[in-house]
Amino acid sequence: MSNVIEVRNLSKQYRIGGVKARNETFREFLLKTLKRPLRAFSNSQNSGGDQSFWALRDINFDITEGEVVGIIGRNGAGKSTLLKIISRITDPTDGYIRVRGRLASLLEVGTGFHPELTGRENIFLNGAILGMTRAEILSKFDEIVAFSEIERFLDTPVKRYSSGMYIRLAFSVAAHLNPEILVVDEVLAVGDMAFQKKCLGKMNDVSRSGRTILFVSHNISAIEHLCKRGIVLTQGQLAFSGTAKDAVHYYMHTAMGDGDTGTSGNCVDLSQAPGRWSQRRPLLRQLEFCLEDSKSLKAGVRIGAPLTIRVHFTLPAPTSSFDIGLGFDNLLGQRVFTAHTAFEPVRGHDQVTGLQVIECEIPSLTLVPGEYVLRVWMDIGQVEVDKIDNAARFEVIPSDYYGTGKSPWNGVFVLKHHWSLVDPKQNSAYAASEALPAIKPPLS
Repeated sequence: MSNVIEVRNLSKQYRIGGVKARNETFREFLLKTLKRPLRAFSNSQNSGGDQSFWALRDINFDITEGEVVGIIGRNGAGKSTLLKIISRITDPTDGYIRVRGRLASLLEVGTGFHPELTGRENIFLNGAILGMTRAEILSKFDEIVAFSEIERFLDTPVKRYSSGMYIRLAFSVAAHLNPEILVVDEVLAVGDMAFQKKCLGKMNDVSRSGRTILFVSHNISAIEHLCKRGIVLTQGQLAFSGTAKDAVHYYMHTAMGDGDTGTSGNCVDLSQAPGRWSQRRPLLRQLEFCLEDSKSLKAGVRIGAPLTIRVHFTLPAPTSSFDIGLGFDNLLGQRVFTAHTAFEPVRGHDQVTGLQVIECEIPSLTLVPGEYVLRVWMDIGQVEVDKIDNAARFEVIPSDYYGTGKSPWNGVFVLKHHWSLVDPKQNSAYAASEALPAIKPPLS
């Protein structure tokens, strides 16, 4: 089959602190002028001047018609930059990309729609950009509206949409206007779980129709289920290209490392965590693990053992409205357990500020043996202010949880349960079962 995307020697360099070569608005000019004395002082303290970094470096690969390709990697690996270059949103520094076919992209919230236009008008605008006639757009219009589930707000300017509403409409437009290439970034995480499932089902339908899909997601199980091929990026470079299953295996056991960068004993330094979501304030400072008999986290946590996790964080201003969440994911990216301060029935703290430590006590960690990844996040006033993926990794090891000498091995978690024989004649269903025809032995 022919190549629909060709990537050759692709590199993208960004400058930190440099002046962008573009026309400035009056507001930007005024702010730059006011900040000039401070910038001059800052530069005198830092003789290094402007800095630059390579978001992508010497990337080469081809994608053939009808392929469904998952692109995975840690935050900052260059995934979104790659999709922006493929979508013609930004230009490469070196190398080139050839795209053959009509491409629709769904990247970060805010890309692709005109904020002053209504949802209805943006549907027609996006269709026109894709080269579709008005008749073609009208033939898909009802499907788009029904899928997005925002019919009541169709004639409202999209600048008044919530992020969830925006993504509903944006995905529906991108998926239904018959692009030959569909590019989808992690934005589906904005929607609720039901809509995410609906979107994955739609992308599955699109892939079956023979169209090409590029899909970036931290949902590893979705990558394995939807994609046939996987690409792993590490620090802006192509680390692996192969089947989706092999790419996931490589990512989990190589690119992600051991998840203990900055670990000292049972403490994990979060101040420079690579998994911190972009544009988040570094308020989460440290994770501290307290295990039975003061064991090391590297030795693993046995099934059913107690586990206490202390989260060290900073509150920049006095508040009593804050929450901490801990998400336990397996190596497929599936959430198996969430601990959250909002689930605590007794919350009697006053306003506090500065460095704080909050403790989560799990009396019995009943996950089955395996490796788990911990995600931690922080809300202030019900607004998420900091979030770190892959903050720590640990292993649950087998134990004689049931006291039978047999360790549980299947499922997600274990529960205490009991089995016992009962007198069938004292069971209410006994008479009904006696009336059933006898089971004949199989013929020899």
